[in-house]
Amino acid sequence: MKNLFLYFSLIVGLISCNSNQMTKTEREGDPNLYSTPSDDSEMNEAISNAKNSLNRFGTALGSNKYDTSTFALKVKFPTKTGAEHIWATSITIKNGEYFGVVDNLPDLTTKVKYGDKIKLVKEDITDWMFSDNGILQGGYTIKLIRSRMTKEEKDNFDTEFPFKIEN
Repeated sequence: MKNLFLYFSLIVGLISCNSNQMTKTEREGDPNLYSTPSDDSEMNEAISNAKNSLNRFGTALGSNKYDTSTFALKVKFPTKTGAEHIWATSITIKNGEYFGVVDNLPDLTTKVKYGDKIKLVKEDITDWMFSDNGILQGGYTIKLIRSRMTKEEKDNFDTEFPFKIEN
């Protein structure tokens, strides 16, 4: 599922610039990295919205109504200069706790590697998503990053991303 999250590795706190400014680092053969300052108010609001609605994700995952291969959680991992947010897929719930597989190639964190099976600490979950009949559910940080793209980047993203994003 690595291609599913092509554009959405996120590093927070690495750049010292004005709030709501984002930088993109392209990595050949791997997902692009988007970096935002830790005081990016829009990104912090997107993360807050995701955290506040995480129960919707859990309910949907447990309902057996959706294709579980589309379920993913974004998790924050510490770095020396802030945090890196990485998607995990193959999500399961056991005794109320989430488990998954690291689905992005980490750039700065040494806490996990691509393909690691990990327990996802709820406090560190910063976004969630799944597809409902091809339409993205959740994906708060994805929607924000997409809104900041140029028209050309959005067009490329919309071609590659497997889910439709409703405005």
